[in-house]
Amino acid sequence: MALSKKPVTGMKDILPEEMQIRDYVISVIKETYGKFGFTSIETPCVENIENLSNKQGGENEKLIFKILKRGEKLNLETAESEKDLVDGGLRYDLTVPLVRFYSNHANELPSPFKALQMGNVWRADRPQRGRYRQFMQCDIDILGEPSNLAEIELILATTTTLGKLGFKNFQIRINERRILKAMAAYSGFPEESYDSVFITLDKMDKIGLPGVEAELLENGFAKESVDKYLALFKGMETSANGLEFLAGELGEFLEEEVKVSLDEIMESVRATKCSDFELVFDPTLVRGMSYYTGTIFEIAMPEFGGSCGGGGRYDKMVGKFTGNDVPACGFSIGFERIILLLLESGFKVPSQPEKVAYLLEKGLPGEELCKVIAKAQEARKDGKQVLVVRMNKNKKFQKEQLMKEGYTEFVEFYKNPLK
Repeated sequence: MALSKKPVTGMKDILPEEMQIRDYVISVIKETYGKFGFTSIETPCVENIENLSNKQGGENEKLIFKILKRGEKLNLETAESEKDLVDGGLRYDLTVPLVRFYSNHANELPSPFKALQMGNVWRADRPQRGRYRQFMQCDIDILGEPSNLAEIELILATTTTLGKLGFKNFQIRINERRILKAMAAYSGFPEESYDSVFITLDKMDKIGLPGVEAELLENGFAKESVDKYLALFKGMETSANGLEFLAGELGEFLEEEVKVSLDEIMESVRATKCSDFELVFDPTLVRGMSYYTGTIFEIAMPEFGGSCGGGGRYDKMVGKFTGNDVPACGFSIGFERIILLLLESGFKVPSQPEKVAYLLEKGLPGEELCKVIAKAQEARKDGKQVLVVRMNKNKKFQKEQLMKEGYTEFVEFYKNPLK
């Protein structure tokens, strides 16, 4: 039986045209984030299964690609549970590996530490447009900064990068986990049911306010609580300042510092941004990860019709590894979705060197071959990108394929120069 030439479901091969764009985007990301003081790190793609299954990753923990023990440690006959079979897994995001990395190397790192990490992650998800089972993530995180300076820097760095890639008129939606909890408490929902309420709220953009109401009632919540909860959203729709209205309604349920901090973040970003985007307070923003403790944010792009990245504050996660909490905040760009949008828009990498192809007839004598290669070397010194290849029988098709890769000049070399 012939071997399969197709990639595994949910994963893809990347052709040269796309790879060129990916390399360009990575270079813009690294250069821009570097100017904000972020430094690159790298972590292994495999993590201990205990780290990945610590009830911090929300729904993603159900999507882990688990790795069997190896050699003598793997004994199928005596195994009684999954724990006897599995000891590792492919990382489903970059935050858990980053926190483990920081916990292990904190004494060797500056404080605060501004990290940039790019790498593939894996989730056993249902593949769809812009979503794969293996995909690149691009994260920036600040660890050791308790103030909202971290949020301001993260938002500005991310939006500056998107602006440099040509994106305009996108939105950064911002909310606070403590606002979500205060709204649930004010409405009278039981504390142990908050996550259930938030899961329903997260569907607001798809099912609307009536859908949220129906689902909450179907889940058995008291009508009085549901009505009180929805009244907050209806009040914000008619208010000039949704955050101001909400703070007034919630009163003692919401710590005053939460509103002050969010106001500072929004005012600072709006006053200093250098990209064309809108920063909006969105009380329906939830974010799926259980590890978020404070501010949360998300990138919304009209071209994609969904989220193209997000992040937030996770002050309690380092403590899971070390016993001592460290303030932490991060923002992740939806790299694959950004690449998808650039490809669909016909994006071309700017400032590419001139690309020349030298096509050599088969049987070109060694002495002539050396002359051609020497000529190519000189052209490369002058900044040109030169491809030296044998000429195919179907020269027209060969040139067409090379033109797709950006080659604009073709020089042909024959055994008989009279050709």
